[in-house]
Amino acid sequence: MTAPIDIISRALKDIGALEAGETPTPEAAQDAFDMLNDLVDQWSNEDMMVYNTTEIIFPLIAGQIQYTIGPTPSTANYIGAGFTGSITGNVLTVTAITSGAVAQGQTLKGTGILAGTKIVQFLTGAGGNVNEVGTYELNITYTAPVSSTSITAYYQKPLTIEQAFVRVNTQSNGEPVLNGGLDYQVGVISLTNYNQIGLKTLNGPWPKALYYNPNAESGNVFVWPNPSQGEMHMFATTIFSNYEGLYDEIVLPQGYSMALRWNLAERLMPMYGKASQTQIAMINAYAAQSKSTIKRSNMKPIAAASYPAVMITGKAKDAGWILNGGFTG
Repeated sequence: MTAPIDIISRALKDIGALEAGETPTPEAAQDAFDMLNDLVDQWSNEDMMVYNTTEIIFPLIAGQIQYTIGPTPSTANYIGAGFTGSITGNVLTVTAITSGAVAQGQTLKGTGILAGTKIVQFLTGAGGNVNEVGTYELNITYTAPVSSTSITAYYQKPLTIEQAFVRVNTQSNGEPVLNGGLDYQVGVISLTNYNQIGLKTLNGPWPKALYYNPNAESGNVFVWPNPSQGEMHMFATTIFSNYEGLYDEIVLPQGYSMALRWNLAERLMPMYGKASQTQIAMINAYAAQSKSTIKRSNMKPIAAASYPAVMITGKAKDAGWILNGGFTG
């Protein structure tokens, strides 16, 4: 498997800063490592460089219109989960849920939990308030088991929320919905649209719209109208995680290692100034080509139909518009 030190060594050789068989000095490796993390961080903001969409799942709390998402969970309204679990190797076993919903992509905190531990795959546990008690695969293999303990799971703060729907499992009369529930589209609206809603605490069976404020460290999700039930499913572009050390395992789809190599080389050239004009042209071309190939692979199909515009467009002449900003069903 590839590690950051491998990408760094190849990039330095590409620009002529290292000869074949040489290894970078600790100082040079650290400088290049910092640049690699900056590069990965920038890719999170580039359209079509991100290869995965994170599904963020959380149960709506009756009367709660604001939720927090990110690495600083509160006790009342954070989007994440609290549960009892243990770890053996790279397998998490969840035995009881105390709050929220377990989902893929969550980061774990608790006694004995190593920093950066994430749920990467469902095993016998399905998460999302479906069948959460069970086993989950982690991104870190533990040399010593973690005995049963209280664990908090949270999502990495997304840059944006792309789409959302709410799953309703009960009818207005309290009877369960057949076939496990119905999904209703939720419109993702801007701050301007959210500010136009005059009665933000309007009660409703489930949300029709949400506004997301990313903030700096933890983001805030505002839903409207005030829900009485439902399970929210939000879809966000996955943020690339920075590497903790030079020898971390790089787990990325095909083509990313080569793209990291050539784009890192492109950014290291000014620091060393060893590349010739021919090398500069070649490295620039390879860096651009590697990113273009990834973007073609990640290109999303054009939606054949769009429901939010129809769903949230209100009647401008309706006097009730002043209460909801036009977002009526």
